[in-house]
Amino acid sequence: MSGLAYDTMMNKLFRDLINTGKVAAFIDDVIIGIEGEEGHDKLVAEVIKRLEENDLYMKPEKCK
Repeated sequence: MSGLAYDTMMNKLFRDLINTGKVAAFIDDVIIGIEGEEGHDKLVAEVIKRLEENDLYMKPEKCK
């Protein structure tokens, strides 16, 4: 998959979350930024769920 196709797919997959300003997709990174801890775990779970539903996976060593 080309970089542009991957970027387009990620933007489509997370469009609603990107529009909230809490998630950003850049190349092969998904950045979750939320103030405070409230809602953080739920948002992370939603991102992981969407990745899994689309046969996409994270490398644990790249997660911080």
